[in-house]
Amino acid sequence: MIEMTLSDVAAATGGQLEDGALGPALVTGVEFDSRSVGAGGLFVAVAGDRVDGHDFAADALRAGAVAVLAARPVGGPAVIVGGSPVEALGRLAHAALARLPGVDVVGVTGSAGKTTTKDLLAALLARLGPTVAPAGSLNTEIGYPHTVLRCTVDTRYLVLESGARRMGDITALCRIARPRLAAVLNVGSAHLGEFGSREAIAAAKSELVQALPAAAAGGVAVLNADDPLVRAMSTTTPARIVLFGTATDADVRAADVTVGPDGRASYTLVGGGQNAPIRLGLVGEHQVSNSLAAAAIALELGLPLPAVADTITAATPASRWRMEVVERSDGVLLVNDAYNANPESMLAAVRTLAGLGAARPGRSIAVLGPMAELGAATEREHNALGRSVAALGIDRLIVVGADAGGIYDGARAAGMRGESSTHVPDIAAAADVVSADVRSGDVVLVKASRSVGLERLALDLAGRTDGGAAEVTP
Repeated sequence: MIEMTLSDVAAATGGQLEDGALGPALVTGVEFDSRSVGAGGLFVAVAGDRVDGHDFAADALRAGAVAVLAARPVGGPAVIVGGSPVEALGRLAHAALARLPGVDVVGVTGSAGKTTTKDLLAALLARLGPTVAPAGSLNTEIGYPHTVLRCTVDTRYLVLESGARRMGDITALCRIARPRLAAVLNVGSAHLGEFGSREAIAAAKSELVQALPAAAAGGVAVLNADDPLVRAMSTTTPARIVLFGTATDADVRAADVTVGPDGRASYTLVGGGQNAPIRLGLVGEHQVSNSLAAAAIALELGLPLPAVADTITAATPASRWRMEVVERSDGVLLVNDAYNANPESMLAAVRTLAGLGAARPGRSIAVLGPMAELGAATEREHNALGRSVAALGIDRLIVVGADAGGIYDGARAAGMRGESSTHVPDIAAAADVVSADVRSGDVVLVKASRSVGLERLALDLAGRTDGGAAEVTP
């Protein structure tokens, strides 16, 4: 974080110093989790659905925080703002970034693949200069400004991931930190329950490229040529258009894509009259598109194509529970993709499972929980997923939870009978079934929406190594 005093914080947020807060005191970091606050920190008291950060203000002050950014007095040094501390956090991040005119801001959004693409971009841009990017999926009105505030006077590139649950969310994030370059990866069915249609989701995602500067001012919109709804965003932005994908007219494209028995794709990266081979360290053919988006931005920022190819080839998963492949000492291959799920990412994961299973001596086993926030499409999409599981030849399906029943129904209707498909009520029951059934040579996929907590099962399975240690495959 750049050097700021509490007086600077008050001026940026429109707040007042109260209860012993000293204007000259230096703020050395900003946190919204009281457990992460250290000496010199500013604690943001976020009022959530389950807990209110104001109740933890005393803990933060005892840990060394110089003050609390709060909506009401907290019994200690505070910057009191008239409205939401979260909105004040955004104003503070905007003011801090304004002091760093040398930072190039890059944005990423899409229905799936945002975090993986962001991680690839962070690795690529680090080749060009000091780069800040969020850890994990900090892509909301809290995580977005929190990432901005990590920038220092040495930062050259800032990579920001943008999520949306309603219209206007991405526009609001871009007011905090306006990107100069931005990529839209895809438009899928995530949050279909909130938006109502894929066209509405596309409109929300397009807010990112609408916020870009004009082409004459250096704005660049990087769009997926293989997704018609994303390609159509070229008419909504003032920025220069760069297309990526497998389409022949893409400016940055993948040619000769193949997928090996380990689930990793290889292709020839083509762009700017050059080409270079890439073999992804990331699992799943869908990672080709994510890597192309990252490559397109890196090329625009001046990283030579051979360096782009080398960096992408060397990249391994940087954020947890996203296609993490672990081989247990007993010969069971575990694919932990339990961070989140929507119809598109579920299908991509199951396809990857099918490919991995075909290359191993054992069975392919899918442990799937429900997909959240699909609204009226919930039953249809779960049923379609179950049918896809059957059509892809998955050997064993274990469906977890009442809300995922449509997956089981779809698979049974498509021919997965008897013990090939099982529906269990909860994670504990799933753990019992899998641990009793799995054997050497099997490959097990675990995936569901984040709210289900199915990562607990994946972590438990990874630890069941009969006394040996699980190893992440290279």
